[in-house]
Parts: sequence; C-alpha cells; structure tokens
Amino acid sequence: MTTDATGTRRLNTAKATVEAIAREMERDENVFVMGEDVGPYGGIFSSTTGLLERFGPERIIDTPISETGFIGAAIGAATEGMRPIVELMFVDFFGVCMDQIYNHMAKIHYESGGNVKVPLVLSTAVGGGYSDGAQHSQCLWGTFAHLPGMKVVVPSNPADAAGLMTAAIRDDNPVVFMYHKGIQGLAWMKKNRRSIGPVPGGDHVVEIGKAAVPRSGKDVTIVTLSLSVHHSLDVAEELAGQGVDVEVIDLRRIVPMDTQAIIDSVTKTGHLVIVDEDYQSFGLSGEIAARIAEHDPTILKAPIGRVANPDLPIPYARTLEYTVLPTPARIKEAVLKQVGR
Repeated sequence: MTTDATGTRRLNTAKATVEAIAREMERDENVFVMGEDVGPYGGIFSSTTGLLERFGPERIIDTPISETGFIGAAIGAATEGMRPIVELMFVDFFGVCMDQIYNHMAKIHYESGGNVKVPLVLSTAVGGGYSDGAQHSQCLWGTFAHLPGMKVVVPSNPADAAGLMTAAIRDDNPVVFMYHKGIQGLAWMKKNRRSIGPVPGGDHVVEIGKAAVPRSGKDVTIVTLSLSVHHSLDVAEELAGQGVDVEVIDLRRIVPMDTQAIIDSVTKTGHLVIVDEDYQSFGLSGEIAARIAEHDPTILKAPIGRVANPDLPIPYARTLEYTVLPTPARIKEAVLKQVGR
C-alpha cells in the first residue's frame, strides 16, 4: 500500500480485493475461503495473500485439485447458511465442474421455490496476454452470463474490485467474480498503471447493477469491461489530441447488465464500439448490439463496431496472441472508423 500527496490510500487490485475479503471475514464468521493454493501460497495471482496467517486453516482451506469436489462442498455450505468464497484457479477449468456450477449453484434457489439461498462467491482468474496458452487465457464471461441463476461481476480497478467483492459476499445469490490477471497489479506481470489506485477505507460497497463512466465524451461510445477498460482509456486519451472525444463505459458486471447506461451514452454520441476480450460470436458484444437494436436502432449514426477475440483458441506465441486480443491498436482503428477516418 502507498499513499499519495493528499494522504489517499493506493492499493493494487489484488491487495484491495484481499482487504475486502478480510473485512467481511472479520464481520461475519460464516465467511470462509476455499480453493487450490489459497493458503500458504496466497493464490497464484495473490487473491488470498495473508489471509491464512490472519484467519487460520479452518477458514482458509487449501483443497486438492478436484474442482467438482470443493465447489460442490462450497455449494453445500452455502445452502446451510455459510458464505463461502470458492476459487476456481483459472476460468478455463470450468469444464470439469460446470455441473456443480450451473446445475446446482445456479439452480437450487429456483428449484426450491425460493426457499433455499446459495450465498456463494465463485472467484476466478480470466484473460490473456501472458503466453499462458489456449487453456489458461480465456475470459468466458459470456458463457456464464448466458446461463441464468448467477450474477456475473467483472471489476477493472482496485476500488471496484474491493467494493464489488464486498457486495458479492453479502449477496444472497451466487455471484461469479471474474478478475483479469492484467488488473491485479502484480510485480511479476506486465505493468498496468491503472492497476494501482485509490481505494476507500471502511465499509466500501459497489452496487452490483450499475455501470461506471470513467471517461465522458461526445463523439464515440466504447462499451467494455475488465482490462479492456484500461486499453480503451489509453486510446481515448490519445485520440483526444486528434479531436475525437471518446466516452468509455465500464460495465463492471454483466448480470445484471446496465442497459440504460449504454443506451444513454449511445443516444448522446451516435457511435458505438464494443470491446470484449471474449469470443466474438454468440457472446457479450452481440447481446449489447441486440439491446441497442431492440431499443431504437435509429440512435446509431454508423454500424456498430466490435473488437473481440476471433473464434479460435488463444495462441501461445506472444506475437500471435496479441494479434487475437483486443489491443489498443485494434480499438483505435475501430474508433477512427466510426468517425470516418
């Protein structure tokens, strides 16, 4: 942690999230954490660093490599009144435990006629850019958002990560908390200047349901989330010097989606670019486009631009990987196309 000239606390995203978890564990003895390497190792992306020392092995539980087993155990604990935070190390591993997630975690409340709650946070790392290969580099938030019964939150900065994690733990619904490796602010990963930022102290909660507008503009709207918020802000700052005023919408969560914030922005600018580090077909970018079309397609002055991953596995080779990902260069090209440049 550092402080700036005004005395404001500055944390990286990983530390901000851990602080939020610790505060909720102190507030509520029913909150506990379980998953692979969440104990002495502190999470491979520092998602639980220091928690074992503070709360002990009965509340910070290292598990075997058996996602179906420990996620199922967490679901059972949630139905009995506890509030587990269970970590799926990489979202790519969802395939081995999707039955527990979708047929149990997401459906128990519905199938019990609303009588059984499942207050569980499924925390998972997403995203590429680090040569992790095709099985460790996906985002897949569109997959979870497509399946009803779960809230899906995706923070982009330290303050939102802390506030959304707090809200997720307190929520009586199952919440999938998806954090991009590139926003964690870890020294051993590629630096991101916005991955360290001011984080309010005390009881800081960010409502699950409201998008943010980190940059206002009048010419083009970029709707995005997670690490792509950072790339979009970089592009917006660069294009401001070229006379293009870009507004950036940070969704912060996909389910429920703040459709009104998107419509309000596009009504103002008339131009929309959707940036999504998930696969393009049948995903988030198509859903956003459909919601605009269902509302009023005449608010658009040009066809919608999409910058997403093409429908192929994420390459391991760095040069090929960055050809696939929604890089600032691809975002800039899409924005300039919107304004006819």
